[in-house]
This record gives sequence, structure tokens and C-alpha cells, in this order.
Amino acid sequence: MKSIWRFLSLAVASALLIVLTNCAQTASNNTTSTSGPADTASVTATTHQSHSSKEQININTAILSELDKLEAKLGVPALSNRIQASRPYGNIDELVSKKVISQEQFDQIKNMVTLEDIVLTGEAKDVDYLIKLGLMKGHLLVAKELLDQGKPEQAEPHIGHPVEEIYLDVEEQLQDRKVPEFKTTLMSLQELIKSKPNDPKIATQFQASMVAVDNAISKLPETQLKSPGFVMKAINGLLDSANSEYGAAISNGKITAAIEYQDSRGFVTYADSLYSSISKSNVKENTDAQSTIADAMSKLKKAWPSAQPPATPVLSPEEVSQLIKTIEQKTSSST
Repeated sequence: MKSIWRFLSLAVASALLIVLTNCAQTASNNTTSTSGPADTASVTATTHQSHSSKEQININTAILSELDKLEAKLGVPALSNRIQASRPYGNIDELVSKKVISQEQFDQIKNMVTLEDIVLTGEAKDVDYLIKLGLMKGHLLVAKELLDQGKPEQAEPHIGHPVEEIYLDVEEQLQDRKVPEFKTTLMSLQELIKSKPNDPKIATQFQASMVAVDNAISKLPETQLKSPGFVMKAINGLLDSANSEYGAAISNGKITAAIEYQDSRGFVTYADSLYSSISKSNVKENTDAQSTIADAMSKLKKAWPSAQPPATPVLSPEEVSQLIKTIEQKTSSST
């Protein structure tokens, strides 16, 4: 009789243990299924709505100014063009298998690259729009300097970059904002400089190109263009690109890539003009931070004494990076 009771007790205990185990697993599964989508949605929303110079770079679609960040990181001349020439990539490891870079180099940048597109919405999309058009303006501004110096052969690539690198990337936004097509205008200017570098029509065509880009920028709400916080985000994006270009221009303590030097000069020139448009209203909000930003901008501009590269860099890439980092850090406390 005792053995029967012992058997029944063990059976009941085993049954209870199975029930409790199943309940615990169900609860665990429910928790996982509840938190999983929520976490994914949160990450997706953050990815879609944030815009930062530190975002990963899509090696299949990034423009050269973005790929230059990888070039500057590794210190490999013309790496941006090599990455672009080896497209498309099925996975990021193909940077190594296609012999674009070595495994050791890949290990240094693998967290910076992706094949996924980041879909921007809201203000982040508008900031990206202003940055891309600002890069166009920067290219055109330095091209104008070179044309005025009688250097059409140096100016021509800076007319071509907005068409070859940027226009396609921002074309959908231009269409959404009902901006009249101006790629043809830019291409006509580039062709004119190539074929007839002394043609007086260049000045008229150049002005038409500048007006077209300015018109595209004006499609942003006026409240945004006058908002220090919004404009500073675009300035930081432009400076980030300038930083990459400047780093890519210098090798062994010398400026070895004039085009990258000139690109960075153009980006900083336009970033400075944007800052001038909001500096007065911004100073009222945070005097100390704005004083630091203004001082850093003033020092930063000294790295580009003219459109022609100096024999030796006025500022090292590290000094330029530090000044830009200071501006980015102070931006958060001033807006």
C-alpha cells in the first residue's frame, strides 16, 4: 500500500513539474514575441528618423564624398573611386574578395559600411536634402574661384561632381518638392568648360547653375532655413564631408590630391555662409557655445588659404578634425 502511495505521489509531482515548466516556457515565449517586434520597431524608427554623420555608409549607393570617409580612415589614395568601380557588392566582405582593400583594412572599417539603405523621414530627410545641395554649392563655389583664376581645367571636375555624384542621390527629393530639373544645366556648363574654356557664355551658364541650386534649397520651409538648430545639423554634415575630403587630400604631410583639397574648401566655404545666416539669432540663445563655434570656424577656414593648395598644409588633418569635433559638440549645447 505504501509503495502505491509513493508511486501516486511521484506521478502527481511529475505532472505538476511538467505543467509548471510549460507555463514558464509559454510566459517566456510570450515575452519574447511581445518585446521582439517592439524592439525592432524602435530600432527602425530610430534609423529612419535620425540623421548623423556617424551613420553607416552604403558601399553600393554612397556618393564619393561619403566614400571619402573610408578613404580618410584608411589613408588609401583614390580608395573612393576603387570602391565605386567595383560595384555592385553582394556583401561587405566583397571589399576584400574583389581586392579593393586588404582584410586588415577591412577589419578597421567593417563597422562603418553596410549594404542597407537608410530611409530618412521628417526633419532628418530635410537636413539630408540641405546637406546634399550644400555639397553641390560647395563644388560650384570652388569651381568659380578656379574659373576666375583662369584654371578651367581644374574647375571642370568640380562642375562634374554635382552631376556625377550628387544629383541622382537627391533627384527623388527634387521631384517630390517639384523642383524644375537642372541636371541638364549643370551638364551643359561642364561640357562648355571642356570644349570652349574661354567662351564668355560660361559666366551666364554658371550663374544659371547657381540659381538652380539656390531655387532647390528655397523649397525647404523658411522656418527651417532660419532655425539655428536645423541649419547647424546641415553645417555639421557639410563639415563632416569636408573633414573626410581634407584627410584624403593629405599624404605624408603633403597635399597630394588637389581636387579633394578644393572640395573640402568649397564645403567649408558654404558651411560658413550658412553659419553666417543664423549666427546672430543663435548667439542670443547661447552666447558661450556660439562664441566657441565662431572661434572654431574662424580657425578652421585657415586650413584653406586659397583654392590652390599650399606647399604644405596649414593645419594637419588631426587639427581640422578636432576643430570640427568642437563645433559638433557645441552644437548640441547651443540648439
